[in-house]
Amino acid sequence: MGSPSLTGVSEQAGIPATVPGAAPAEEAAEERRRPALSPSRAADFKQCPLLYRFRAVDRLPEAPSAAALRGTLVHAVLERLFDLPAAERVPARAKALVGVVWAEIAEEAPELVAAVLAELRERRAAADTDGSDQVEQPEQPEHRAEAEQPGEAVAAEQIAEAEQPVPPPEPADLLPGWLASAESLLDTYFALEDPRSFEPQSRELLVETELSSGVPLRGYLDRLDVDTEGGLRIVDYKTGAAPREASEARALFQMKFYALALLELRGTVPEQLRLVYLGEGGEELTYRPEAGELRRFQRILEAIWAAIREADRTGDFRPRRGPGCDWCAHRALCPAWDGTPPPYPGWPELRATNTTSATTSATTSSGTAPDTAPDTVSGPAHGGAHGGGASSAA
Repeated sequence: MGSPSLTGVSEQAGIPATVPGAAPAEEAAEERRRPALSPSRAADFKQCPLLYRFRAVDRLPEAPSAAALRGTLVHAVLERLFDLPAAERVPARAKALVGVVWAEIAEEAPELVAAVLAELRERRAAADTDGSDQVEQPEQPEHRAEAEQPGEAVAAEQIAEAEQPVPPPEPADLLPGWLASAESLLDTYFALEDPRSFEPQSRELLVETELSSGVPLRGYLDRLDVDTEGGLRIVDYKTGAAPREASEARALFQMKFYALALLELRGTVPEQLRLVYLGEGGEELTYRPEAGELRRFQRILEAIWAAIREADRTGDFRPRRGPGCDWCAHRALCPAWDGTPPPYPGWPELRATNTTSATTSATTSSGTAPDTAPDTVSGPAHGGAHGGGASSAA
């Protein structure tokens, strides 16, 4: 495989969607791609419409936190693990991959390494100042969580990948200590699952489709398994702790989204949705969706998309103050905090060309693309699945 994709960081932290290692043509196509509804962007809009605009329309850059980048690192290692023969998928090999993948990230995006080290130094300094044994970093907002109510209800449960506090290492050992915390999450993974016992059908799978109502869906599946009877199982890794029981519905928002996308593309309801939490000792959350439930969920997505397009029509993406404001990277531009946003640039597809769709179609049908790209399943509304070819990142 090629260099690790930082798409996961883009989706969670909002940094530019260009991935290290992508060819210039892919980067250009990415820049032109119209917005689509993803679990992260849906949660952004419910939390704060202006946050959605900054991320999906303006596409303002955000530096990822050390916690978010560690999650990306662990996801990349778990994806790479299945390139090995089954007998070699053991903890020692996975931990060896941590250094390999991190070296690739450091070479492709040295600014991310600098950002991680700067954050770790700040945490070390804070620990020295207050005398505590550990510093819990402000937790990365989870942009893929479901909430029954917007605003504070979203912010209260927007940390489905809430990172555990990590003991701050000595200054000379900042990066090794941080990498060791990633290895600890891998230990938890092996306690929950034996990767030698199965072969996933797809990893880091990009799914794209359009509902009959015109709502475009786009998202990434960490893993897609197929059981002996042909049933589909969607698996998602989380580097934080499992949510409280009252918050499980919000945690499943993302998985229902993917299940609906696969129902549209393949005409079958996945047998199981499985969330694998690697924080705090590890835990699994499984769920069996039903077709009627997914069609009701479809109406929720359609309502969110209708509200987004109405905001685009008027240019009125209103800010919504809440606990999430404390870590928002765009607070200085927010009217709710006496900031001034940039002029509304208009919906990206109005500035786009048709190159993206042509490129995606070509790579999907041929089944060939640079090895940095994830697998892809895409199609029109109610269309069938394409072959597991590769495509550029969404």
